[in-house]
Amino acid sequence: MPGVLSHSLFSNFDIHLFRSGKHYRLYEKLGSHPMKVDGVEGTYFAVWAPSANAVYVVGDFNHWQQDHKLNVRWDGSGIWEGFIPGTGKGTLYKYKIHSNNDGMVTEKADPFARSCEHPPRTASVVWEGDYTWKDEDWMETRETKNGLDCPHSVYEVHLGSWKRKSDNSFMTYKELADDLVNYVKEMNFTHVEFMPIMEYPYDPSWGYQLTGYFAPTSRFGSPEDFKLLVDKLHQNGIGVILDWVPSHFPEDAHGLGMFDGSHLFEHPDKRRGYHPDWKSLIFNYGRNEVRAFLISNALFWLDQFHADALRVDAVASMLYLDYSREEGEWEPNIYGNNENLEAISFVRELNEAVYLNFNGVQMIAEESTSFSMVSRPVSIGGLGFGMKWMMGWMNDTLEYFKNDPIHRRHHQNDITFSMTYTFTENFMLPFSHDEVVYGKQSLLYRMPGDEWQRFANLRLLYGYMFTHPGAKLLFMGAEFGQSSEWNFQASLDWHLLQYDVHSGIQKLVKDLNTLYRNHPALYEKQFTDEGFQWIDYGDHENSVLTFIRKGVNKKDDLIIACNFTPILRLNYRVGIEKTGKLKEIFNTDDQKYGGSGSTNNKALKVESIPWHGNKKSMELDIPPLGVVILK
Repeated sequence: MPGVLSHSLFSNFDIHLFRSGKHYRLYEKLGSHPMKVDGVEGTYFAVWAPSANAVYVVGDFNHWQQDHKLNVRWDGSGIWEGFIPGTGKGTLYKYKIHSNNDGMVTEKADPFARSCEHPPRTASVVWEGDYTWKDEDWMETRETKNGLDCPHSVYEVHLGSWKRKSDNSFMTYKELADDLVNYVKEMNFTHVEFMPIMEYPYDPSWGYQLTGYFAPTSRFGSPEDFKLLVDKLHQNGIGVILDWVPSHFPEDAHGLGMFDGSHLFEHPDKRRGYHPDWKSLIFNYGRNEVRAFLISNALFWLDQFHADALRVDAVASMLYLDYSREEGEWEPNIYGNNENLEAISFVRELNEAVYLNFNGVQMIAEESTSFSMVSRPVSIGGLGFGMKWMMGWMNDTLEYFKNDPIHRRHHQNDITFSMTYTFTENFMLPFSHDEVVYGKQSLLYRMPGDEWQRFANLRLLYGYMFTHPGAKLLFMGAEFGQSSEWNFQASLDWHLLQYDVHSGIQKLVKDLNTLYRNHPALYEKQFTDEGFQWIDYGDHENSVLTFIRKGVNKKDDLIIACNFTPILRLNYRVGIEKTGKLKEIFNTDDQKYGGSGSTNNKALKVESIPWHGNKKSMELDIPPLGVVILK
């Protein structure tokens, strides 16, 4: 066919690694790569399509006609490749694949495309980026800011609805590199987590149904524009976490499903290859080339876009064969149980590859079951993640707060139960987007009582969250008490900040972030029981909790008292081991946060009165629906 020259980026060793599932840099080989061959400018194309008997590159350069047929490699790898002169950055293209499976013909976007057309258009775009990073200081020192003994206060963001322009159009990556970065820095969050920014066709999926795994969505600009956003965050000392979805993908005609007329990426057995809840396809984790595709994709975002962490979506759906399935809709593994052994093996290999290849990064599991050792090393039988979302804490806490305070004395065990398992994993405490959609209401309106009590409860919730062991995550809008549910089609309700009660919540979260970052007792040992000690968890009649958070140095210890009722607890006695005086360093009831101002303004004297099993004690006032922190 005219215009296709023989050329290859693959060595025999590359092919060996690919077929064995160990090639973790496939994005350097597969896909479209502008280059010069024998002095001629053009693009090298390579695609994996083992069930094809012909693969054509069709695009705007050949009027979408079958004029450029790729060459199949001789080695049985199923890779088709070739060099097409006269194409380059900006060329639109797809692969037209003639299958040897009943003559099926598919027209597919490139799984490795670095850029895609703006949805609803579906073509891939040849791309060659030119970006000079300026985040050397962050990259060289991020191990000291992104480790498990560092503060992680994460601001979860959906780029399409954080803030929009006056005509309701999207802000661009470049605009967000100013507005969003300045805001996150002002609010003292340590990290931003972006809901999926990989290309996706359908806005209501929020990005969790991907078709362009290697392309930042074109909704907000170019790949280099997204690099600028990451770069600016790093230059301001803010880490970047990307949501990543290896659990499923949509059935869109241009996507990965039935790619070459066969079940190439998805498992061929519908019991393992189709997700009934999301009506999407599930990757075949037992196929070596698919594992290499996914691990290469994870490494791609860490390598090419300097991501500091990946939050892996829907891990539970990967681990269990019977996830969201009725009896008869799934088949047990070879041992007769419900664990997906191939997926478990893949997850372990993924995490090992990430931590081996990059320093100072984290892998975070959104995993909602009691699967053991999710955040423990593979070497001791764990899945190898760095952290896991603490879904149980989130559910139990919101259920507890839903109770009218007068009834909370009957539910003390619900609010203390998390401490029985907090240190079994490295937990992140999430109030994510999932908690403010589908009729659940905003966090503010999940709080009981009149307006004052709603806001006081929200301040109490955040104070309790930031003093509870574990990393923290808040979805955008929660930091100023957004009153309505999240709407992905519109901006957050920024106008609420004109009201003192909402600006007070915002000040509270900003100061809690500062407190968390500045007090080692809240983060140095946040994943070990050495960093926590109950003083008293049994005062259910008053619905009061008292405990100690501990750092490496005893002088950093903090004493926390939480009052889950609207009754001011005057002269409440707390047993402690310390001598001398204690000072209140934080109070969620401070008037600047919209509280009633029930604070402990004077130093608190420790007395030789035994209490709570300690030889000494002191008295303090615990504000209504408030948290007091002493040092």
